[in-house]
Amino acid sequence: MTLELWQQLVIAGIVLVILEVLTPTTFFITLALASFVTAAVSLLSENMNILVPVWVVSSLVFLAGLRLFSKKKEKVNAGTGMDRYIGQRAVVLEEVDDDSGVVSIFDERWNARSADKHKYQAGDKVNIIREENLILYVGKEK
Repeated sequence: MTLELWQQLVIAGIVLVILEVLTPTTFFITLALASFVTAAVSLLSENMNILVPVWVVSSLVFLAGLRLFSKKKEKVNAGTGMDRYIGQRAVVLEEVDDDSGVVSIFDERWNARSADKHKYQAGDKVNIIREENLILYVGKEK
């Protein structure tokens, strides 16, 4: 029993899909899709002078599409969510100085330090200047 060319290409595509699943990259899927396209074209012609360029071009097209898709995904910066605190007003719960302190922001309790070497007393309103290692650095309210 001999497999036809299109069947061989489909099997190659399936093997490449399996490789894609087993590896942490997204490269083999482009080759698999190109194999499927070439398998479809091979139903019309088994001329290797046609099929090889079809496979190469479709691989490049799918690779370019994958790169465009992944570049769009890279632009999305999930971050830590801490950016929403910067510039916001907080209330001092426990005295804040260079070494210790606690503030409340959005009904959450956070460790805090003074960003400007000033001591803030409980009840003072302060601005969040920056965040480092889950500690909020605060300064005078504007």
